[in-house]
Amino acid sequence: MRKILFTLIALTVPRAALACPVCFGQNDSPMAVATNMGVITLLIVVVGVLASFAAFFIYLIRRARLAEMPEPADPVGFAASDPQEGTAQC
Repeated sequence: MRKILFTLIALTVPRAALACPVCFGQNDSPMAVATNMGVITLLIVVVGVLASFAAFFIYLIRRARLAEMPEPADPVGFAASDPQEGTAQC
């Protein structure tokens, strides 16, 4: 019953039901300016958080690729399969 009553009220008075208090006032009023600044601030915060997540995932992808790379080959003359490596020669 409440839903039906609210729907009927919203349909009979659509301007009051759909418009915010700032819309009834002047466009350059202090309340409208404050509302716009609040919206801009929240958008900046959201974009900053999303950019931080994106940068973190890019960092993880780069670290994963770096970990998958093979180690560089040994210089010429120092073969890793030499059994005498690291022992004293007499």
